[in-house]
Amino acid sequence: MWREDIAGEVVLLHDWLTGLRGGERVLEAFCEMFPQAPIYTLLHTPGSTSSTIESRRIRTSPMQWLPYVHTKYRAALPVMPVATQFLRIPGDTRLVLSSHHCVIKGVKKPKGAIHISYVHSPMRYIYDQYEHYFGSDAGLATRVVGRMIRRPLTTWDRSSNSNVDLIVANSAFVRERIRRYYKRDALVVHPFVDLSDFEGVRRNPPPKGEHFTMVTAFAPNKRVDLAIAAFERLKLPLVIIGKGQLEAKLRASAGKYVEFLGAVEREKVIDTLARSRALVFPGVEDFGITPLEALAAGTPVIAFRAGGVLETLTESDSVFFDHATVDSLVDAVRRFDSARLTPSFERLSRFSREVFVSKMDEVLRGAFEGQLRTA
Repeated sequence: MWREDIAGEVVLLHDWLTGLRGGERVLEAFCEMFPQAPIYTLLHTPGSTSSTIESRRIRTSPMQWLPYVHTKYRAALPVMPVATQFLRIPGDTRLVLSSHHCVIKGVKKPKGAIHISYVHSPMRYIYDQYEHYFGSDAGLATRVVGRMIRRPLTTWDRSSNSNVDLIVANSAFVRERIRRYYKRDALVVHPFVDLSDFEGVRRNPPPKGEHFTMVTAFAPNKRVDLAIAAFERLKLPLVIIGKGQLEAKLRASAGKYVEFLGAVEREKVIDTLARSRALVFPGVEDFGITPLEALAAGTPVIAFRAGGVLETLTESDSVFFDHATVDSLVDAVRRFDSARLTPSFERLSRFSREVFVSKMDEVLRGAFEGQLRTA
């Protein structure tokens, strides 16, 4: 196989390794495709990801040693482009494969190497979700910093695309954002759900409880605040799994109908989803793996009608709401009771890990062999 021929000449890039979310699962698949490839990243919190990732040679930038950076890494956004310049890829590298959502595609590739960037999202902080992070709800200092860094970060981000030979987007939604902000086209390869994780609840479905569930990072674009307000108004139980920068604020806003479980083991996530009446998904996501995981657990979804979920969810397994307001979400939850939803496990096969690896192998091989032909 072509991958075996270049096994020792591949480098993987990922923005940071501080947890195990959708982006890290994609990186894990890349690790399995290239078992000898080291990982270059801005910072790494040991033990925070999977054994597959943790077992790799991991090279970090000087950001690794900044005070408090492992819990406050987003505050280091202004220096991240500079930090990428300290990641020096070996000169004999032939393939650079980046898993990108912030700055990591800016790591300079060696002469003669091909760089293929799998883009989960253009840097959302400085483009269409700027107001979520630096808008009127942010503190004064955050707003001032946002105004100071937006233009230089945008300029740097766009110029760093000259370092990338081929962009692969994780959804058609992201592809359109790449076209808008980068003026470049991209291929689309959807990420995957580890369907094998759900075989147990599929064979032996647990009884449904009364609660609804969110599984999310506590970031501004996830709109956890919207869900909390809606379920407190409805007086219905909402269980929230996750952690993040807004945790204290969100906990303070919640009443007796919202329960926070924090970060829990994978098995607990799956069991909670399988016992839920529905997954609540009120944010605009680039793709949205969690709704597919809910369907794999036999649980329908209540989702905001925008973003990547429009490529994955259907009216047969989900109730949509059209406005990012409490009223609109409350209406969707009420409509959910009369909806006849039937999540289809079989339909999820096109979002399997095997399909993802096969499609990425085809893209990578085609780009790599095409470069060899033109060299």
